[in-house]
Amino acid sequence: MDSSAGMLRLAYHPHMAIDQQSITQFEADYKRTKAQIQRMIVGHEAIIDGVLTCLFAGGHALLEGVPGLGKTLLIRSLSEALHLDFSRIQFTPDLMPADVTGTTIVVETDSGREFKFRQGPIFAQIVLADEINRATPKTQSAMLEAMQERSVTVGGETYKLERPFFVMATQNPIEQEGTYPLPEAQLDRFFFKLHVGYSTREELAEILDRTTSDTQIELEEVLDAEAILAHQKCIRQVEVPAGVQDYAVRLVMSTHPGGKLATPQVNSYFRFGASPRAAQTLVLAAKVGAMLDGRGSVQHDDIKNVVLPAMRHRCLVNFEAEAEGLTTDDVLQNLIDTVPADIGQLSS
Repeated sequence: MDSSAGMLRLAYHPHMAIDQQSITQFEADYKRTKAQIQRMIVGHEAIIDGVLTCLFAGGHALLEGVPGLGKTLLIRSLSEALHLDFSRIQFTPDLMPADVTGTTIVVETDSGREFKFRQGPIFAQIVLADEINRATPKTQSAMLEAMQERSVTVGGETYKLERPFFVMATQNPIEQEGTYPLPEAQLDRFFFKLHVGYSTREELAEILDRTTSDTQIELEEVLDAEAILAHQKCIRQVEVPAGVQDYAVRLVMSTHPGGKLATPQVNSYFRFGASPRAAQTLVLAAKVGAMLDGRGSVQHDDIKNVVLPAMRHRCLVNFEAEAEGLTTDDVLQNLIDTVPADIGQLSS
């Protein structure tokens, strides 16, 4: 593995402002990783950026789109570009929780029979949860502890998952047959929800050129676990001015129907708004954006740029919105357009 391709070990000093060298190294490693993915994935630049933001911020990504748009290929390409353990779980209606987490089995030894825990596919550093909404809610919930606590409890024993631990789940649109909508508690565990759309005419032509010839593309490993963890720690050192943090807080509070800061559209069209995890997501994702722009401090625009992927899965529209053809993104875009960026600190 090429040490120039992101293997620099970054020092982490709590409560210290991030230094320019760390920012420069992060930009370089991010671009290297993205470039490797783009050797396999045509277009979808915003989706690639969203997935990488989740990875470096320490969150999980949910990708939604119809089959055949490259969602699975994206996470496979990411795993090939990173020196991490990779596992794929194909979610189906008959998948059981133990098929995800693992189970205790009886094994024969020289001293007799013993109980031994056999790890499930969740014990990896990058986990692809393919078509997660094809499984029942009971099996979907098996992912909750792993995603939030980075651990798995089976038979009263808790097993820690190796870090970094990154889950990228794919799902088909809810209106298709044979799917189970993800429960709100699990949706909230995802850092971003990303919508994967269709390719353009030019992109589709490029896909055909790459996939219908005998050309084989092999990706290079550009980052390992230690480098990724170092970047994750450095990202948390990025400064967030009080006014910018307050903007993130006000955006989240503005999604609560009937709340003090709720907008008219929110009161009319939202059933419920975003959780505190949404505010955490806004700030962490904005820190990634600031570093990619070469800055050690977050600005209001960094927050604005991540509102949709950070909150679209944490808010739910009501029947009135559906009747008028409005989506969650429409109401959130109205928040971006109407909530003032800087009004000073709230009094309460």
